[in-house]
Amino acid sequence: MSHDHPATDDAVAALTQLPQIGPVTARQLVAVGVSTPEALRAVGAKQAFLKIRDQLDPGACVQLLYGLQAAVLGLAARELTAQTKAELRAWKAGV
Repeated sequence: MSHDHPATDDAVAALTQLPQIGPVTARQLVAVGVSTPEALRAVGAKQAFLKIRDQLDPGACVQLLYGLQAAVLGLAARELTAQTKAELRAWKAGV
């Protein structure tokens, strides 16, 4: 991590404590204004996904959405139910 932006580094460190959130996703979240685990839970996976897709990564995939949902719920992505994944895929197809 760079020491040029200690607040960003702190936010990334806090976000990577969540399951499924690695440094790349954490930096994307911080870049779109979601800088704490509490903020991610408050905005929810879908809105966080839209922020990343619309502001940073137009090709954001469903795996990112799964990871964000798992992080919000405090689960590993493999623990998301088939129904939850199906609902997320259907939602993503419509946005």
